[in-house]
Amino acid sequence: MAPKHQSSLPPQAKKPKKPRRTPASRPEEKSASPNLPKEEKEQQEAIEHIDEVQNEIDRLNEQASEEILKVEQKYNKLRQPFFQKRSELIAKIPNFWVTTFVNHPQVSALLGEEDEEALHYLTRVEVTEFEDIKSGYRIDFYFDENPYFENKVLSKEFHLNESGDPSSKSTEIKWKSGKDLTKRSSQTQNKASRKRQHEEPESFFTWFTDHSDAGADELGEVIKDDIWPNPLQYYLVPDMDDEEGEGEEEDDDDEEEEGLEDIDEEGDEDEGEEDEDDDEGEEGEEDEGEDD
Repeated sequence: MAPKHQSSLPPQAKKPKKPRRTPASRPEEKSASPNLPKEEKEQQEAIEHIDEVQNEIDRLNEQASEEILKVEQKYNKLRQPFFQKRSELIAKIPNFWVTTFVNHPQVSALLGEEDEEALHYLTRVEVTEFEDIKSGYRIDFYFDENPYFENKVLSKEFHLNESGDPSSKSTEIKWKSGKDLTKRSSQTQNKASRKRQHEEPESFFTWFTDHSDAGADELGEVIKDDIWPNPLQYYLVPDMDDEEGEGEEEDDDDEEEEGLEDIDEEGDEDEGEEDEDDDEGEEGEEDEGEDD
């Protein structure tokens, strides 16, 4: 779908902390017995010291995670006014979000033709991280009045509970009569599978009903970590068809230039042959004159 490696858990969500072993919770460790050989005794003492040092490292890691979380929360709040300003400016550009999604290699692979038509009514996208950040986030999609569904806003939330189990929930889409793209996609696939090997992708909107593996929701992660930070970079991606068209025109121009060069070379060769014939004629006339 490539971009940076993403965690299978919702971004910023961390696995539950592994409890640090204390002397009471450690497995029973035999102190170095005075009867052990010297080398074994030294190794046993070294293992005990390593365990103590590792506990200190774990303690510092926990402390660092808490400090990093505070910094993330601080800057997340500072970014909000800029996100709001950016959304206001994006609203002035028609079809900004559908163009951004179509230009993104991973998201475009999930879009069928009717999905693109529906996404032309998408006016705004917002990603909101929950206050403590690591517990989850929400993605909101704002739509104008459209012929597909009644909802003005479609949302999907991702949560990580205290035990570290991921979950998700989303808005129920209120489809208009005969416009349910998720069902139409399924029917289209069943028919297409009989006629051709390559099936159309499932509807983009099935993502709102899929909660089977919230901890590995690639689309949610892509929108949050790749598109949302800078959607403009995907909106401005040049149209590949236009690039191919320009490339073909350049090839045609090159072929025409090569053809002209070939014609010029052939003309030069013909002129050279004519000059040689003239020289031979003049030499023949001189020879005849000498004979006379």
